[in-house]
Amino acid sequence: MQDASRALGFSRAKGYDLVRRGEFPCRVLRIGRTTRVVTASLLRVLESGEPEYNGARAGHCTPS
Repeated sequence: MQDASRALGFSRAKGYDLVRRGEFPCRVLRIGRTTRVVTASLLRVLESGEPEYNGARAGHCTPS
């Protein structure tokens, strides 16, 4: 999470804030209390410059 936030140009705290609001620019997985950024999604966002929102709300999963 920290590396992804840094790669996108904002602080770790801002990254977690965006995750909580559902606005982190790439796909994020919540596993228990751990937050993981999907590497392929991060690379697509860095390459294209376009956000790739998860689209899932808390408590809901969407198949990929």
